[in-house]
Amino acid sequence: MARDDEQTLPHAQTRTDVEIASQPACWRRALELARDIRAAGEAGAAAALPRPGERVAVVGCGTSWFMAQSYAALREAAGQGETDAFAASEAPTGRAYDRLLALTRSGTTTEVLRLLARRPRGLPATVVTAVPDSPVVAAADAAVVLDFADETSVVQTRFATTQLLLLRALLGEDVDHLPQQAEAALAAPVPAAALAAEQITFLGRGWGFGVAQEAALKLREAAGAWAEAYPAMEYRHGPISVTGPGRAVWWFGEPEALPSGLADQIAATGGTLLAPGRDPLADLLLAHRLATALATTRGLDPDRPRHLTRSVVLDGS
Repeated sequence: MARDDEQTLPHAQTRTDVEIASQPACWRRALELARDIRAAGEAGAAAALPRPGERVAVVGCGTSWFMAQSYAALREAAGQGETDAFAASEAPTGRAYDRLLALTRSGTTTEVLRLLARRPRGLPATVVTAVPDSPVVAAADAAVVLDFADETSVVQTRFATTQLLLLRALLGEDVDHLPQQAEAALAAPVPAAALAAEQITFLGRGWGFGVAQEAALKLREAAGAWAEAYPAMEYRHGPISVTGPGRAVWWFGEPEALPSGLADQIAATGGTLLAPGRDPLADLLLAHRLATALATTRGLDPDRPRHLTRSVVLDGS
């Protein structure tokens, strides 16, 4: 596997950097919450979360949509039932589901609130949010509140990863080791090839594709960088044409799980393959750090990304 020299880029610490660094602590609290939810059983939040065998629609906007995609893939892979992920603005209301699960940090996003208001009568809706008194809590039947993972950043960091870690734990996945992996990702040097790259393509398979999309979004939001994301097997169906000298491909997953022959094909383009090799959720922290470092080198403020607000609240909502 090709490796490039790595370096840690020194820059003034932003509020976003602080919240990225706080994620291992948030993940540990999420693991404690998952244990509490399981122990409470039907008397607690477990009764409102997707149950094995239910047909579930998971929705969100932006980052939460990508986390919904990852959760949907994980839930189906765990054999717990059909799970579809939609951007809240595009979710169909004519399909039959047993439960609607909405992911929203602020609880004020217009598209999520509109979907909850027009969902089919009798369809139970549960939200995962960071704000206990937000409008979405009142609009749903039940809420799981991760107020300890709330953040002031416009570009989401810890709420997104914390909610996915919680959901993974509740699927029965062994994720107790991931806070340590997160700490390793925070201590690791940012790849120099990624810092210098004119363009980066993020790849993943299964639930890792949602993580790849989130990584690309972070680079676009914080740094205005040219970043794309694709399922790994789709990369050769066109997107590989953008890769070349001075550009990089970042693989979320174990290096040995990279599709056969892809490393050689990337090398043949002159591009650099990066494969940190931790759990994709942990390596997402390294990609978040890359985003803030790139923003700083470009004279941008990660705490004040261009054209963005913490929540999208549309006129007339």
